[in-house]
Amino acid sequence: MEQIQTYVATLGENGELLIIFGAALGMLLLVYGLSSAATSGNPAADRLAASGRRRHSGQDQGILKPVDRDPTGLMKSFVPSSDAERSSLQRKLKQAGKGGPNSLLRFSMKRIGLALLLPALFLVLLAASREAPQYLPQGLVRVLSGMSNIGVFQVLSVLIALGYFGPLHSLNGKVKERQQRIQEGFPNALDLLQISVEAGLGFDAAMTRVGNELTRISPDIAFEFLSVQHEVQAGRARDAALIDMADRIGLDFVHSFVNVVRQSMQFGTSMTDALNIYSEELRNFRELAAQEKANKLPVKMSAVLASMMLPALILITLGPVVIRYVNLFSEG
Repeated sequence: MEQIQTYVATLGENGELLIIFGAALGMLLLVYGLSSAATSGNPAADRLAASGRRRHSGQDQGILKPVDRDPTGLMKSFVPSSDAERSSLQRKLKQAGKGGPNSLLRFSMKRIGLALLLPALFLVLLAASREAPQYLPQGLVRVLSGMSNIGVFQVLSVLIALGYFGPLHSLNGKVKERQQRIQEGFPNALDLLQISVEAGLGFDAAMTRVGNELTRISPDIAFEFLSVQHEVQAGRARDAALIDMADRIGLDFVHSFVNVVRQSMQFGTSMTDALNIYSEELRNFRELAAQEKANKLPVKMSAVLASMMLPALILITLGPVVIRYVNLFSEG
């Protein structure tokens, strides 16, 4: 208590710093409280998920989740008002592997919280540099104290934009990373699925077996396969579950795989033959994609080589001429 009183006494009569600190802390607690209220769990879904785990429950953990409901009341003001924008954001969250209960609201609260917290921290540092500069590094104090009002406004604008749009950029990066992992591991999963079907397993049993086998190697694919099987076991139509899996992944060849499986089951053709043909097409697709990248490489390298070689060529070509003219004018 005595240390606190001593610290308050060093601030003098001007209590602006304490007010700013209190406002920033109150805003942080408000954002945290609203986020906690919006992410309350569903006890029934938790009990169902706990009762559905097998003895080796590591591969199934997190598959059964409560249904993602649209926010209502006060929480509705924190999410995008446009249905198209809200659906697009929900799709990106699912493609990034974050499609849980109230995922859209949590992500929106994160964006708003960062957009408010970053400027608040900057204002706290700015006030501290003017009221209590002895507690900050001198270099930072010189930079902050020398800023004009226009400079402060520009920094605040950049921080607000960074806090609001930064999580969206990070989400797009996570979507691409997850799709890249699935794209690299899907041919192996398809081979295992084909072998399982040829061994006599049904399609559902084969997907379950492959999902369990790929838990450590390709957890994203294992999650998607096991999610489909849990939905089918819960009574959902297989076609709808497979289409949702393709939408969650967001890759064209996964949509093609789902169409191959649906058509094979609809017309009664051999699942083994269908998987063999599709796996061959997928390998051809990967080979063509590799050839396309190889053909683009010389074009990409030409710009780099030109930027590296042109200055040297210009120097070699014009250097002697420049030296000759310099010597000529110096002699004259």
